[in-house]
Amino acid sequence: EVSTEDPETAFFTLANREDLNPEEGSIHHCLYQFTRNEKLTETNKLLCDVCTQRHYGPKKNIKSEKKYVYTNAKKQMLISLAPPILTLHLKRFQQAGFNLRKVNRHIKFPEVIDLAPFCTVKCKNVAEGNTKVLYSLYGVVEHSGTMRSGHYTAYAKMRTMNNRLSDLVLRGQSPQALETEPVKGQWFHISDTHVQAVSASKVLSSQAYLLFYERLL
Repeated sequence: EVSTEDPETAFFTLANREDLNPEEGSIHHCLYQFTRNEKLTETNKLLCDVCTQRHYGPKKNIKSEKKYVYTNAKKQMLISLAPPILTLHLKRFQQAGFNLRKVNRHIKFPEVIDLAPFCTVKCKNVAEGNTKVLYSLYGVVEHSGTMRSGHYTAYAKMRTMNNRLSDLVLRGQSPQALETEPVKGQWFHISDTHVQAVSASKVLSSQAYLLFYERLL
């Protein structure tokens, strides 16, 4: 969603990003890099309709592309609506010349993640006054092997029904109560027909390819 209504708050987030200092090789660092403020200059300048009309008059008077005015700008990708379910897809491939190779580096991820530093200050589905947008991990997809062949397995958490999540999905009611702990339950590792109970530490040490979180607050 492009913010054009209130330029004054366009680059403000729900929580202060400067206090983050995310650890490199973590999901927080990935999100921080993805949502960082970018400057659009030189060949990346933005075509500005307002500047063009101010300089050349109404659009109907512009007959050549050369008459468009391009200007320096800032761009930032932020979350404008906090979803009930958060899915994070890690880029596990890298271009190496003419070939693609798999990235096997471990990326740290928490059981509870706060999206507030990556949300717009007027983020939807967030109760007024809340400066936290918390999610609890409930699923992980892992890939073993190479770009040519491999095997997908999953970790899933058996847990009780999240009534607050149901209220958000069915009624659009933002969570109000302060829940900061992971949803209680038992983790299982699933590989084809084999299912085995595992610890949370085993899940957090996996080479995540997809992460699934559900809304807490």
